[in-house]
Amino acid sequence: MNRLIALCAVGAEKILGNELKLLGYKLAGNAPGRVFFDGDDDSLFRANLCLRTADRVYLEMARYHAEDFDQLFDGVYSVNWQDFLKKDSRVVVDKVRTYKSVLNSEHAIQGIILKAIYKKLGDVWNMLTLPESGEESDVRVFISEDEVQVCLDLSGLPLHKRGYRTNGGVAPLRETTASVMLQLMLWRRKTPLHDPFCGSGTLPIEACLYAHNVAPGFGRRFALENLPIFNADRAREIRFAEAEKIRTDVECRITGTDIDPGAIERARMNAEHACVMAGRALQMIGSDARIPRPEFDVADFKDLHAPFERGLLICNPPYGERLGEEADAQALYRDMQCFFEDFKGWELGVITANKKFQECIKHYATTLKDLKAGNLDTTFYMYNGTEKEKNFSNAKKPYEKRYWGSKSERRRNESREKNSRGGYGKSERF
Repeated sequence: MNRLIALCAVGAEKILGNELKLLGYKLAGNAPGRVFFDGDDDSLFRANLCLRTADRVYLEMARYHAEDFDQLFDGVYSVNWQDFLKKDSRVVVDKVRTYKSVLNSEHAIQGIILKAIYKKLGDVWNMLTLPESGEESDVRVFISEDEVQVCLDLSGLPLHKRGYRTNGGVAPLRETTASVMLQLMLWRRKTPLHDPFCGSGTLPIEACLYAHNVAPGFGRRFALENLPIFNADRAREIRFAEAEKIRTDVECRITGTDIDPGAIERARMNAEHACVMAGRALQMIGSDARIPRPEFDVADFKDLHAPFERGLLICNPPYGERLGEEADAQALYRDMQCFFEDFKGWELGVITANKKFQECIKHYATTLKDLKAGNLDTTFYMYNGTEKEKNFSNAKKPYEKRYWGSKSERRRNESREKNSRGGYGKSERF
């Protein structure tokens, strides 16, 4: 068995853990942004191929206690690196994370780790200098309370880079974050799903792949494939087995709209690439079936009207940080109040880094989840479809206390927001 580490957005550890358990792997603990699990040799490739919410997968090479650089060096040197690296591998210690440890100089730690790896390889192969002309192999180090964990990257490019998105536009949502959002909303394929700010189409595309049980890694390679431990024949068998799990007999209603025609063109192109990727996987098992594409259309979200009694609205509207101005984002959030009238009975999920989102939309979320999306601290606001009774004038105190600070601040907010919600006249657009 191997000890592996899957990285994810901070706050998504439980979602990733559930995904690992569904793949049949035994969890071995977690830390912020990391989930540890045990798996057989197949898991090295299969985890990279199948995980939707993981950002990277690492193989734990060593775990030991070190309070000085000699102990740090000896622990790394003891690893049989010659079994995992080629003679021409270019080793890079890409990141070091330390927490409450004697050793806390990231630069010095990187140097000692790299020196120990090359010393071991040189001694085993009787080489004074290694060529470093081959593929890059990344090593990551975590030191927590003097416990050192040395890990070898099996993914290469981050796993949110599925391979289907050739043009993401400005500030696109990560595919892994989109998958976390879908899991947090407990979305099922029979529930109509719509993204009113679809941009490059990430949320509808990820929903489509999930609904049809398409492994997200079919369209790319992994760093594991450059290592001596990679078993190409077994990897083909795993791909074949996962291709057989693709479902082409399911019906689902997945759509997206955006006011920008250019964004819709990008979304359609990316969706086509994703579904072609799925089609190639199906061809591996002799099937010429097709995965239905999500439907995209140009529309202003204020002109939309629910075409079904129940469904899920899920979106990543502008934050006011990377796109546009703060005031513009807050004006957009105020306009989003129309969702509670025009999509009555629908669930709503909104991710944003803007802390005034609830103040602007004038509804408390049923559930909130903090997620670290890239370098941004975001919050995912989830509404279960009954929030029309939970506006700022009658929200329950537990929500007020948690999200609105002092009593005086809450009273001012209640006074300012009371009876300020307006309505819109709409037409059906999708």
